[in-house]
Amino acid sequence: MTSITPFLWFANNVPEAVAFYKAVFPNAKVETVSDSMAVFELEGQRFHALNGGPQYRFTEAVSFFISVETQAEVDYFWNRLTADGGEESRCGWLKDKFGLSWQVIPSALGRYLGDPDRTRANRVMQAMLQMRKIVIADLDKAYAG
Repeated sequence: MTSITPFLWFANNVPEAVAFYKAVFPNAKVETVSDSMAVFELEGQRFHALNGGPQYRFTEAVSFFISVETQAEVDYFWNRLTADGGEESRCGWLKDKFGLSWQVIPSALGRYLGDPDRTRANRVMQAMLQMRKIVIADLDKAYAG
């Protein structure tokens, strides 16, 4: 059976990264971890990781999308992933302390942006463009007009 698994290249901190992600994602599973490599699972998605050295770094060209339902979930993942040196970006994007990019996006955003009433959808888009962390209540207000 063919499968596709993200393979993450870390500078020299795979065990620390795996421990961090295991603490952030309650359903994380670690298959193997050593000083140089790891295989682990976050919310059902398998990952491979390698200490490859500092010559390559993560960029925003690749990010991992966390789909959530509630503001509490948005807040949880946002706060945990930006902790200890992570960076907030815009429109629900952030970088964790290892430089890996994540999007923490409530399902309400997709629902509102996909609304056939383009006036409502555009108001939501404009509200979202002003945000760092997505605030569902502010999306609701923009949608309602």
